[in-house]
Amino acid sequence: MNKFINILLLLIAFPTMVLTIFVGFDLPIEFLKTSGRQLPYRFEAFLVLGILFFVIIIRRSVQRWTGIKMVSQIDKYKWNVAMGQERKKYVYLYQNLEGFTMLIVGIALYIVCKEAIVPTLALITGAIDSLVFAILGKSKNIYRIGLTSKAVVVADRDVKVLYLSGLRQVSVHQQSVYFDYIKDLQLHFPLNCIPEVDQSNFVEELKAIVNEDKVFFSESVRNLVR
Repeated sequence: MNKFINILLLLIAFPTMVLTIFVGFDLPIEFLKTSGRQLPYRFEAFLVLGILFFVIIIRRSVQRWTGIKMVSQIDKYKWNVAMGQERKKYVYLYQNLEGFTMLIVGIALYIVCKEAIVPTLALITGAIDSLVFAILGKSKNIYRIGLTSKAVVVADRDVKVLYLSGLRQVSVHQQSVYFDYIKDLQLHFPLNCIPEVDQSNFVEELKAIVNEDKVFFSESVRNLVR
């Protein structure tokens, strides 16, 4: 989901940057027989692009913080641990890259063209949210993975809920845990979300919840049990 949202942000960022450059530098637009600063509806265009940024950024923020709140309610889980250190380092790195990229692009838009104020505010809002999320993730154990009687919940920069209903197979391949369901559905999450010392407990708890007559645990998963 996070990758999809980043693609959407890039798709919106491209026309925003093009419009900002043309208006900011008053470049000629030959096919419209006008220039950037004389372009009709430019204010409306910046407003729409800014609103699109806001909608996507706020939606992602709500999803992230909702996931963090869900997995922080430890007493509601049969098993719940903080993310593994390697995964936390990965999330911290990409949250910072994401945050500083939005901050730099947002400031650059405003420097080039003051009329791009709404996209600028949206990107700065997203940058602050990403950086706060990264800082809290490093200073506190807000990134967690939990197991209930109905699902596995993984919450860091992306939120994944892997339901146990319809589960047919659990396997580990290329450092990811794969859940295979009926109707050829497959979901996965990185193995390093689970600290190495807790991987055995995760498998044992999962086995205790599901019906092993209906759910196959591959040899790669069984090898995690020590």
